[in-house]
Amino acid sequence: MARTSWLPEFHELARMYLEMFSYSRWYFLEKCQKNLISPFRKLQEEGFLEIITCGATHGYLPLMLHREGVRAQVHYATEYHTRLFGRPPQGIWLPECGYNPGDDEILRDYGLRFFFTDAHGVLHASPRPNYGVFAPVYCPSGVAAFGRDLESSKQVWSAREGYPGDYDYREFYRDIGFDLEYDYIRPYIHPNGTRINTGIKYYRVTGPTHEKQPYIPAHAREKAAIHAGNFMFNRTKQIEYLASILDRRPIVVSPYDAELFGHWWFEGPQWLDFLIRKIYYDQKTIKLITPSDYLEIYPKNQVSLPSLSSWGYKGFNEVWLEGSNDWIYRHLHQITRRMTELARRFPDASGDLRRALNQAAREVLLAQSSDWAFIMKTGTVVQYAVKRTKDHIGRFLRLYDEIISGNINEDFLRSLEEKDNIFPDLDYRVYALAGGLARASRPVEAIALAQ
Repeated sequence: MARTSWLPEFHELARMYLEMFSYSRWYFLEKCQKNLISPFRKLQEEGFLEIITCGATHGYLPLMLHREGVRAQVHYATEYHTRLFGRPPQGIWLPECGYNPGDDEILRDYGLRFFFTDAHGVLHASPRPNYGVFAPVYCPSGVAAFGRDLESSKQVWSAREGYPGDYDYREFYRDIGFDLEYDYIRPYIHPNGTRINTGIKYYRVTGPTHEKQPYIPAHAREKAAIHAGNFMFNRTKQIEYLASILDRRPIVVSPYDAELFGHWWFEGPQWLDFLIRKIYYDQKTIKLITPSDYLEIYPKNQVSLPSLSSWGYKGFNEVWLEGSNDWIYRHLHQITRRMTELARRFPDASGDLRRALNQAAREVLLAQSSDWAFIMKTGTVVQYAVKRTKDHIGRFLRLYDEIISGNINEDFLRSLEEKDNIFPDLDYRVYALAGGLARASRPVEAIALAQ
């Protein structure tokens, strides 16, 4: 605020950030008592949201050779979700939207009713779906698959063809962590002196040049409202057309990365706010609906097996399995196999042995994160991704040797429990499950339609 006091256009932006950060801090510390789960849980309990789960550590399921690894990812995710939200999840976002035929049987074992695939996952299903991506299909397991709509997706996430690239929106790549003089900004960047993004950005997209003009929040907010209206108009026309040729009300599924809203696209949350209100108040052709609600309206759906797919580049496994990262999988396969071996060898461990087995399971889960392979592919912070992968694999292998030998180093174990402390109540015995857990089955009506 002091530095920009003589620069009116930047001073108002500094005030905006001060108010935004102050409110966020108050909301997190005072309103939520440092618990962001509670307001989301309240919204779900009041019927405004349906919150689904994901993989425990976002492991890319199609490349997990051992089904025990897939089962563990789903088990810990659903268990923790239920504990936090007070109810089991109805659906799951498969990490990277990665579906491998047969994984749906594991989803069924955990009471999950639906998941999502990219468009081609459903369009390439066998037999071919009669309604394309505009209605779910049931896998042979009875779990429903919803396909992503390409038209509405690209309209939002594409920086070139979508809304985020508008010239009035805030420019992500201009940050005071890089723009300001080093001596001034040094106290606010990385302790080792490396310049980093601070989140305070003063410029708008402006155009396809390096010259940028100051950001004007009022103009950006107006564009967010206009774009929300445009999106609603396009969906209305799209659904009107689909409804005229289908014998049921179509569903248009438009999933996006959460980090798009607010991070890459600063005005994204405003756009969502405008869009939800406009759909509710300004028209009567379309409405928002959750997958579970749609399945209640249409409990009978075509039986069809989706194809292996993801929403990564080229739509399959290439992002997570190519020359830069393929070396990790022989190690991930091995530690998953060894974790399964340990769980079956020590079915009722206690004391330090149980602690070590639980920690070994945590190291497997953390090593499986799809982020590491993704970073190696994109070439951003490769050394970090390689280090994390090797660290978790190495820690597991040492734990494995100590468990097998009966010589557990309690100091080493305690240090790992402090560093890698995800899922504090984790139970390693999930890796010993061969056929899944006994769950109350939900009645699912399916109808096989002619191709």
